Amino acid sequence: MSGRILIIEDEVLIAWQLRDVLEDLNYTVVGMAGNAPAARLLVEDGRVDLALVDIHLSDGPTGVDLGREIGQGSGITVLYLTSNPEMVRNGVPGTFGVMSKPTDDDCVRTAVAFAMQSRRGGASTVAPRSLTVFH
Repeated sequence: MSGRILIIEDEVLIAWQLRDVLEDLNYTVVGMAGNAPAARLLVEDGRVDLALVDIHLSDGPTGVDLGREIGQGSGITVLYLTSNPEMVRNGVPGTFGVMSKPTDDDCVRTAVAFAMQSRRGGASTVAPRSLTVFH
């Protein structure tokens, strides 16, 4: 696998676990941010293919708006990772889908791989069970 991924997660241990899983799969983690302003700075760098975005960040429930902003404004594939998937159950314009937390390494692997394949136009028609894809 290859691709550049930004992790937007305010729980440091979860962010580190995600980084480890993704790097084991040969993705490049371009950065980790715990709030919207830090995430925006990393997005401005322009080296991001996919962003994993938590909904509740250290500066409040800003992840939904941040994901929309990133997805619509930069061409980055946005995948929400949250313990509150009902907040985005109807989809968010410009974003790809949502995974529920807690999750395990295998769910992260399959969901990210599916999102990256979709980004490249080569995903199968069936999403992994761990992922709700917005249409």
